[in-house]
Amino acid sequence: MDDRFNITYITIDGYVEMHRYRYLYFVIMFTAYILIICSNSTIVCLIAIHKNLHEPMYMFIAALLLNSVLFSTNIYPKLLIDFLSEKQITTYPHCLFQAYVYYTLATSEFLLLAAMSYDRYVSICKPLQYPTIMTKTTVNVLLLLAWLVPACQLAVSLALNTKIKLCTFTLKGIFCNNSFFSLQCVSLAALSIYGVFMLLNIALLPLLFILFTYTKILLISYRSCKTVRRKAAQTCLPHLLVLMGFSCCVTFDVVVVRLESDLPKIIRLIVIFLMILYHPLLNPIIYGLKMKELYKHLKKLLFQVKSH
Repeated sequence: MDDRFNITYITIDGYVEMHRYRYLYFVIMFTAYILIICSNSTIVCLIAIHKNLHEPMYMFIAALLLNSVLFSTNIYPKLLIDFLSEKQITTYPHCLFQAYVYYTLATSEFLLLAAMSYDRYVSICKPLQYPTIMTKTTVNVLLLLAWLVPACQLAVSLALNTKIKLCTFTLKGIFCNNSFFSLQCVSLAALSIYGVFMLLNIALLPLLFILFTYTKILLISYRSCKTVRRKAAQTCLPHLLVLMGFSCCVTFDVVVVRLESDLPKIIRLIVIFLMILYHPLLNPIIYGLKMKELYKHLKKLLFQVKSH
C-alpha cells in the first residue's frame, strides 16, 4: 500500500475561531442532525406504513428523503467529532471516501428528481397509460439506477484520485468535497476529461430532462381543464422547489471551491453550512406540507402525539 495512505493526515482549516465557538458549532450541528434524521425518517415511515401512499410518486419521495439521511450521515458525525477534538484532522483515504459518498448521493438526487419528473409527466400527460408504464418493476429499476449509476461512475474517479500525489495538507473546508483537489500537486488530464463526462451524464442531462418534462406538463396543463391544472400544481410544485434549492446548493459547491482564494473565510464557512443544512432540512417540510395525502397523515400523527 502507498505510504501516504498510512501516514498522511490532512488538517481541516475551514472553521472560524474553532477554539472559541466549538461548543456553539456542536450544538447547532447536533440539533440540525437530529432534526434531519427525525423529520426525514417520519415522512419515510408514514409512506411505508400507509398503503394508500404505496404509489410511485411517494416511493420516489421516500427514496429522496432516505438519500438526505445518508447524505447528512456522511458529513455530520465527522463534523461533531471535529468540534470536540483539539485538532481537526482527517486521513487521505477517509477524505477520498467521504468525497466519493458525498458526490454519489448528490448526483443520485438529480437522478431521483428526474425519475419523479418522469412519473409526473406520465401521470398528467398520459393518465390512461400510467398503470401500465409506472409498474412496480419500473419504479424499482429507476430507484436502483439512481443509486448504482453514480456509484459506479464515481468509482472510476475515486480510483484515478488515489494515484495523484499530494503537495499540501491543509484543506480549506470543513469536510471533503471537491476542495480536496487543491491538495493535489497536478491535475490529471484523464481525471479532468472524465469529470466533464460525469457532470454531463449524471447532473446536466437529468436536469435538462427535468426541465423538458415540466415544460411539457405546463403546456398540457395550460390547455386542459381546471382540475388538471390543480393536480399539476399540487404535485409538481414541491418537486420544482426541491430542484431549485438543490441546484443552488450544487452551484454553491462549485463556486465556493473555484473562488476559495477570493472569499473571506467566514463567508466560505456560512455558504458550506447552508449547503449541508438546506435541502436535508427543507425537503421533508416541503413534501410534508405540500403533498396533500402526506400532509393529512402527518397532521393526524401530530394530533395523536399531542393528545398523548
